[in-house]
Amino acid sequence: MLNLFGSSRPDHPLADPKEARRILDAVPANDSFRALDELAHWHESVRGVEGFKAEYRAQLVQLIDEAAQIHLRKLAREYVSSPRLPRFQENRLWLAIHGYWKQSALALASCLELYASGAKGADALKSVAPLLSVRALRALAAQMKWQYLRYGPFDNSLWAMVAKIYALAETKNYARTGIAVYPNVPGQCSSEQEFIRAVVLMASSPDGLTPVEIEIAERLIAHFSASFTLVPEQQPDIAYWIDLAAGHPPLRLARPPQHAPSLRFFAAGKAGEHLEELIQTIRSSNAVPSSVNLGGSYEPPAVLAVLQHLAMVWSPKPPERKFARHTVKSRLVVTHGFDGVLSALDPTRSLDFNQSRIENWIVENVSAGGFGALVPQIKGEWLKIGALIGLQPEGGENWLIGVVRRFNRDTSQRGTVGVQTFAKSAEAVQLRVEGGRSDTVIGILLHPLAGSSAAEAQVLLPAGVLLPGQNLEMQAEGKHFLLLPSGDGESGDDYELLRFRKMMRDSGE
Repeated sequence: MLNLFGSSRPDHPLADPKEARRILDAVPANDSFRALDELAHWHESVRGVEGFKAEYRAQLVQLIDEAAQIHLRKLAREYVSSPRLPRFQENRLWLAIHGYWKQSALALASCLELYASGAKGADALKSVAPLLSVRALRALAAQMKWQYLRYGPFDNSLWAMVAKIYALAETKNYARTGIAVYPNVPGQCSSEQEFIRAVVLMASSPDGLTPVEIEIAERLIAHFSASFTLVPEQQPDIAYWIDLAAGHPPLRLARPPQHAPSLRFFAAGKAGEHLEELIQTIRSSNAVPSSVNLGGSYEPPAVLAVLQHLAMVWSPKPPERKFARHTVKSRLVVTHGFDGVLSALDPTRSLDFNQSRIENWIVENVSAGGFGALVPQIKGEWLKIGALIGLQPEGGENWLIGVVRRFNRDTSQRGTVGVQTFAKSAEAVQLRVEGGRSDTVIGILLHPLAGSSAAEAQVLLPAGVLLPGQNLEMQAEGKHFLLLPSGDGESGDDYELLRFRKMMRDSGE
């Protein structure tokens, strides 16, 4: 709304440059939640008011965005470094960060829309268009990342904005112009690199990574971003493609799409070679090079796991399935966590008296190594990558044991999962540390799958009850066994899956 004195300046608190500076300087430095809420509000407010000159509108949006960066980094570190946050705190952090990036992207995109449409005074934006594009693409990619961290639901309409902004950068010939994105932040980035980062993270199967692994993957993609291949025509070793005119997420190149000038093809290119070199460096030195900025300290095995995942999904040839998949429709009874599985196998040994962990899923496809299922109603916050589950097919009596490997939300209360099965049956067993006290712990012995060695044993234990390298004694099948640690296992929030060599002892020992 214009003021009563006929000035072209809109009646807005930020219309005066000095007052705008005062207001933004007054944003609370010691309360990042309140700061991001206020700054998101100013983005929305500026975007919704007419009368700002295009150049000044862009300056305001940039100032607001710069003021938010320290608060975004602070809250993001808190979110990623605390994987077991209470639900209320996790939700508060997520809403603050995702909400800010949403308003930032819309505000930056509105400035670029003025420039693209040739609106009055928009020529003044020519010099800042490369910076506005980089920041807008980064804000859109950040929204997507925060949706990946919750495994959805996903707003695929964001891809239309990404494509439109990147297409403008190509049309105006600044897609490869390097820009210092924020004051006092070293390094430069271009619209093309930001675009590549967004499409590569989407193509890297984040639904199979934990939130911490998604964070590491994003950092690694940024590290390699200058080495990816992005071209308008299909070439050998191309892995993925995207249509800038369609506004859809990128797709793996299963077959060539119909030719169109809006198609862009991308692949790991030199980034794949650099990734393999980094894997070898970490393996040989057991350390992550200081030149690789991951935004925090992570153990080498954790980084290697993400690198190996990326090497697989970036390959020009998709990984072949170990087992054929068959479409089915059947129901499953599902329980989760160590206590839930133990209760299903032997209710007398569990504390889950009211069977609060029991759910019902619908199987959609199966293979010898696992299955995909629909979760009609997501209950609680337990469902995540790495969650231990027990599964009983409809009409069956045995419990399969498995772990969640992929997870996507269709809505906040409905989703799909991919499950790897460890065993088609299991039993509760008594265990104790060899030569230790007489106190026993209840574990879960997984019955071997077909083709497994009878001399090997996989045992599930509650998390933290066994020290590395300790031998176990086990009573099972009416016999006494000694279990010797063998090979790598894996763990989740409340369990450890350990592998042993099994030796039978004389009953007299």
